[in-house]
Amino acid sequence: MSQPATSSSALILDGSDITLEQLIDVAEGRREVRLTSDAAFRARIEAGPALLERLLEEEGVVYGVTTGYGDSVTRAVQGAEDLEALPRHLYTFHGCGMGADLDVVSSRAVVMVRLVSLCRGVSGVSMALLERLVWLLNHDILPRIPEEGSVGASGDLTPLSYVAAVLCGEREVWVRPGAGQPHALRPTAEVFAAHGLTPYVLRPKEGLALMNGTAVMTALAALAYGRTCYLSRLSARITALSVQALEGNPYHFDADLFAAKPHPGQARVAQWLRDDLAHPAAPEVDATPINSPRLQDRYSTRCAPHVIGVVEDSLSWWRSFLETELNSANDNPLIDVEAGKILHGGHFYGGHVAMVMDSLKTAVANLADLLDRQLALLVDSRYNRGLPSNLSGATPERAPLNHGYKAVQIGASAWTAEALKLTMPASVFSRSTECHNQDKVSMGTIAARDALRVLTLVEQVAAATLHAAVQGSEQRADITGQAATPPRLAAFTRELREDIAPLEEDRGLEADLRLLCARIRERHWALSAGEANA
Repeated sequence: MSQPATSSSALILDGSDITLEQLIDVAEGRREVRLTSDAAFRARIEAGPALLERLLEEEGVVYGVTTGYGDSVTRAVQGAEDLEALPRHLYTFHGCGMGADLDVVSSRAVVMVRLVSLCRGVSGVSMALLERLVWLLNHDILPRIPEEGSVGASGDLTPLSYVAAVLCGEREVWVRPGAGQPHALRPTAEVFAAHGLTPYVLRPKEGLALMNGTAVMTALAALAYGRTCYLSRLSARITALSVQALEGNPYHFDADLFAAKPHPGQARVAQWLRDDLAHPAAPEVDATPINSPRLQDRYSTRCAPHVIGVVEDSLSWWRSFLETELNSANDNPLIDVEAGKILHGGHFYGGHVAMVMDSLKTAVANLADLLDRQLALLVDSRYNRGLPSNLSGATPERAPLNHGYKAVQIGASAWTAEALKLTMPASVFSRSTECHNQDKVSMGTIAARDALRVLTLVEQVAAATLHAAVQGSEQRADITGQAATPPRLAAFTRELREDIAPLEEDRGLEADLRLLCARIRERHWALSAGEANA
């Protein structure tokens, strides 16, 4: 997923909008990036720094160019030497990031998001700076960015300082030693020298333009969005397998029923379940399944469209917020070349991203709770309608020694609890920082990091429940006959069995679960024509 892209798939940047899917394609290494050769675009970009140069000659006052940063706005910076040194000081004193490093895909997304924003042409940067960012992406040389240290306004200053410092030949970059090898850290100066590249010298405002924006939170949020789209569809597939294994009532997903409560995403999930459970050879029957002692199934299967549907119905507004942020100019100040004005404001505030991520992590954590409850039904012989206890595949003689999915269900419960615990909204924990200049901040980057952690935990729950649900549906087929399995679920089971063997005698399932998590992350299974695949 992170191999360098080929030039034939290049995404041309000209200052117009891109989609979340295009961003994710670049982040995951499927597309290379180019700047348009259009003369009007290039002239618009270069007009920004030209206006700044003219204002400097006229002794104009521009925040972050002729003044200090933040609360130091009252300090005047004068003289050519100090004007050149100021952006270096900005990325230098912000070099205090902590925590784990962003992975390579996330780092690539950050660089791309910042590039898209600067291509809007109102940030006062030169074409040369844009070309350096493109060079990093297309050479697969990416800044090491610690994930902790941003409060989400004045943007992602500390993590983005690592992008600015790398452009200037400092700190460290991720490079791939050879084809098929993992990225490794090397000093930026050493890598630039090997490529014959001299460190970039930031012009006035360029340090601030690079660092004073929402690129980190937006990049992480876009990746979270892509993972959520796939996880939502997969949750419906797992639910269908659970319904099949438990001899559930497929008429809980009737189209006329969902027409009475017409949330579009909820209805879409019900349609997916109908499609997965459809059996062309089955005769029409009453709404109560044959041999079922229950008229209505338990909520974790019956109400699955209502749980997954919240995610599906939220995707459109999440996308709207994130794509608007992605395609915005969000540094400060902005340069209005046509009017000859410097616009001082607060577009670095990441409130929209924070709200999306706080909402997304709650909706996604509910998927874990749903699947965890399905797994609890599958393994419990009091509720699984005749399947073996803990879905053990052992022979009757070996049954006393074998415990099947007992520990996996404990693990899924632990991962679900942790995911639910992390749904505390980050956006309400604003802190006053930087001498009370940044006295209301978004916490958007923390919200995005929380969302990614929740997604990882939910993917683990999905992997565990998927593993068990496939086992349970096969055991149901052994009882009722192979022909009773709906064709779509049978085909999916055959595909999954290419990776994962049935659980017969007890074995450690860590390797299986890690492989399934990797398959989920890479969106391995084409779940249906209607798959929401980012």
